[in-house]
Amino acid sequence: MPEVSADRVMPQAAIAVFARAPVAGKAKTRLIPVLGARGAAGLQQALLRRTLATVLGAALGPVSLWCAPDCAHAEFRRCRDEFGVQLFPQQGCDLGERMLRAVTQVGAHGNVLVVGSDCPALTVGELRAAARALDTGNDVVLIPAEDGGYVLLGLRRPVFELFADVPWGTVRVLAITRERLHRAGLTWHELTESWDVDRPEDLARLLAIEPSFSMELAHALTKMLAVCTPAKLHGQSDGRRSRPAHNG
Repeated sequence: MPEVSADRVMPQAAIAVFARAPVAGKAKTRLIPVLGARGAAGLQQALLRRTLATVLGAALGPVSLWCAPDCAHAEFRRCRDEFGVQLFPQQGCDLGERMLRAVTQVGAHGNVLVVGSDCPALTVGELRAAARALDTGNDVVLIPAEDGGYVLLGLRRPVFELFADVPWGTVRVLAITRERLHRAGLTWHELTESWDVDRPEDLARLLAIEPSFSMELAHALTKMLAVCTPAKLHGQSDGRRSRPAHNG
């Protein structure tokens, strides 16, 4: 009987998706000047559904949805019913503590991947590649974000040092993570850098990869193009601050 190549075996990993409730005025606040409060909340909802469809399509293992500020929002319950995911509230003083709780709970018996809900460029292939990186011996896997954070973090076991005393929301997140991995003597693998939908100039890229968003964003995009310079549309604006993409 012919041997099955290791790279043909489907890797396994639990996936924890972090998301904020799509509440008008509180969701995607940096996009409110362009989309309006309700439009920004609607975009948050659409991005969450796209993320869940992608992670379930990867078929790596159980998928859980970690909700902020809690699991009470109707959209979270609809996602539970329609996608078959388990809901958990995000708990902790900061993003690091909330992620550590999730990793400890869902990754207790194997590999775990943590992603946010606002990286529409994330693909089934990238998720499988991340899980395979862990299966082949790496302690950690990362997908770096353009803003200095990361859009995916995968681990074979919880690593406390990666979550404590990190200046979340700054361009230093990824650099600090790499430094701590090196200091701890852990092995890690990085996939190709990606991006999330956070600022008005990101909307053009969103439409390029997901035309189905066009009806919702067409009016907003027209407005954005009228006020944004070409440099801003290509993400070359000066010193934009970052945030870690995986907090939804």
